[in-house]
Amino acid sequence: VYNGGDHSGFLLEGLILPPVLIVDVILGLLGNVVALWIFCFKLKSWNPNNLFLFNLVIADFLALVSLPLRIDALLRGHWVFGDSLCRINLFLMFSNRSASIALMTVVAVYRYLKVVHPHHRFNSMNKRQAAFLSLFVWLLVISPRVPMLAYNHIKGSGNATQCFFFTSYKEASWAIIFLVGMHRILTVLEFIFPLALLLFCSIRISRFLKKRQMGKPDKVRKAMRVCVAIVVVFLVCFFPTTVTTVGVWAIRSYRPWDCDSFYTFIQLNIVSLGLNFLNSALDPVVYVFSSSMFRRALCSSLPRTLRCRRLCEEATLDGSWSPEPACWCCSFKGCLKPSA
Repeated sequence: VYNGGDHSGFLLEGLILPPVLIVDVILGLLGNVVALWIFCFKLKSWNPNNLFLFNLVIADFLALVSLPLRIDALLRGHWVFGDSLCRINLFLMFSNRSASIALMTVVAVYRYLKVVHPHHRFNSMNKRQAAFLSLFVWLLVISPRVPMLAYNHIKGSGNATQCFFFTSYKEASWAIIFLVGMHRILTVLEFIFPLALLLFCSIRISRFLKKRQMGKPDKVRKAMRVCVAIVVVFLVCFFPTTVTTVGVWAIRSYRPWDCDSFYTFIQLNIVSLGLNFLNSALDPVVYVFSSSMFRRALCSSLPRTLRCRRLCEEATLDGSWSPEPACWCCSFKGCLKPSA
């Protein structure tokens, strides 16, 4: 969050961000708590895809947990939780945003290799290797954010105290200026490269399936839905922040005298952060599209009258039907049990 010294500008983010973040937290925590419960207690077997999705749940959950303090500060108009929580709060917000992007990309690439290159050695990885890959992704995205924990981001005093990472350059040290610059570079790169990979995977899957005319159209459609869902979520949640970040960067570099435009882009950049965390609320949709085991576990957890025929049929098609009555899917005509 930026503070250029003029607190009248705080009104825009103070008016728009709180309701947006509150919606993000409510929807996101509901979806991700359910997802955590299914992964921890209802999923009977694990594969690499589910391990990647589980790590995505953790990243989203930690990002959402950091938001109530930010909402409180926006509603009060100042930060009351001290320096240590300020550092932790900023670290959780930005590092888990990066982790969510990286893990979404891994899920899409994994799906792409499964469809287009089924014999690729990446597809033969076991759960242990998938866990190591997930750990590597976490280390990769967290490492650039660790320096956030080393510096004081509290500005002002008394009722004017704020927990800001994007500080006024007039009062910031060279280290903070470097961190802010690195953050903006990462914000752009974290959008461009994953988006390029996501689009590549989607286009290649589509062309491959049309060319091969594979005999399992349901499996084909599911693979495409995964990539399309991830691309749509990615664009909606992260494109506005990337555009406004580039705008801030360009104005500061090429029009440093244009304070009004600079301030406008800073405010739009702050407000767009609300969409970043909408990603954590939408990711449970990705879990439903990405994992048949997750869908079946979700189906078995619902009241029998709410379970859908489609999930039931899907379970019989891939041979993974569980004969337990709790896993039967029902329609308005009664309970459906797969034929032998």
